[in-house]
Amino acid sequence: MSGVKIIGLLCNWCSYAGADMAGTARMKQPAALRVVRLPCTGRVNPLLVLKAFQEGADGVLVSGCHPGDCHYNEGNYYARRRLELLAAMLPALGIEPERFRYTWVSASEGARWTEVVEEFTGRVEALGPRDGGAA
Repeated sequence: MSGVKIIGLLCNWCSYAGADMAGTARMKQPAALRVVRLPCTGRVNPLLVLKAFQEGADGVLVSGCHPGDCHYNEGNYYARRRLELLAAMLPALGIEPERFRYTWVSASEGARWTEVVEEFTGRVEALGPRDGGAA
């Protein structure tokens, strides 16, 4: 492991439960990930993602319920709009877009969770630690 720090902003109802399921099933997960449990990805302000980068995160992963399955009806639709705009702005802020990802993982998808987090961690480790940049 190259010592990267990854922040995961996870929906309580789906992605956090999926990550918990993976842990309960003893599926291997990267140690670089630090999870922040949120009520809904709809609560993710893009400034929270930028703050994570500013405070030293090398990558940020946002994960929530699949569209149409949000516990709060439309939260993930709002999140998707905001996060798409954020992803488009990252290069202008000096952050490689590969250091950010949002995805949908349900509570029953523990195996999918491990695939997503391993792929993202590998991508961030290949980029190496962030130099601090503008964010």
